[in-house]
Amino acid sequence: MRSGWWNWRTGRSTRVPGFEPRSFSSLVLELYPADYDYEDEEEDEKKNMSREYWEARYQTGDMPWEKGAPSPGLVDFLAAHPGLPRGTVCVPGCGTGHDVRAWAQAGFDAFGCDIAPSAIRLATERTKAAGLTAQFQLANFLRDEPPFQFDWIFEHTLFCAINPGERDDYVHAGLRWLKPDGQYLAVNYLMVETSEGPPFCTTREEQWQRFSPHFELMKDWIPRSYPNRARRERMFWWRRASGLP
Repeated sequence: MRSGWWNWRTGRSTRVPGFEPRSFSSLVLELYPADYDYEDEEEDEKKNMSREYWEARYQTGDMPWEKGAPSPGLVDFLAAHPGLPRGTVCVPGCGTGHDVRAWAQAGFDAFGCDIAPSAIRLATERTKAAGLTAQFQLANFLRDEPPFQFDWIFEHTLFCAINPGERDDYVHAGLRWLKPDGQYLAVNYLMVETSEGPPFCTTREEQWQRFSPHFELMKDWIPRSYPNRARRERMFWWRRASGLP
């Protein structure tokens, strides 16, 4: 893990001892140097988690996941829990940043990462235009080390977007990016039919089997969703207990 951040505005690498987005006078896009080596990875051939695959989707406007608003389930969750202790939250696969902005607006120190450079650019521009402060990082959530561990991770359809063969890597990444007593909130797009993907099918049973060895399930429910996903999403609220592996 490298100790510096590259600031595209100043053209300099600066050391950031901690995540303090509220101390920034304006939103700054800082790209955390990640050692991408996609050409040498077998995963690149699958075209499901490569930077080139997802960047091409943004470049061509092939973004059916872009709904122009945060997850309705997340909006309702934040409204229903105004007393949650404010802390740091990471949104992996943040896309254009709708969910990151929802957390920031609720008073959290919000951080988004994505594998596609265009996603980071759009998220940064739209967050600045909204008058909000957040940090965005170009990173592969499954492969890279976090800049620090977070109080919260919020997932919205990233799990179903990656190749199913990488789902164990996803769980381990969550453990790596989250504090020992941190919380993991997920909106999973559940599908039981066969899908060539992405998105790839998953079920509530799979979520339980993969996450329960490492997390305690606090609650799961069917959330309010976008119209085309009504009753096809399920939210899971997990807590990582320090005593669990």
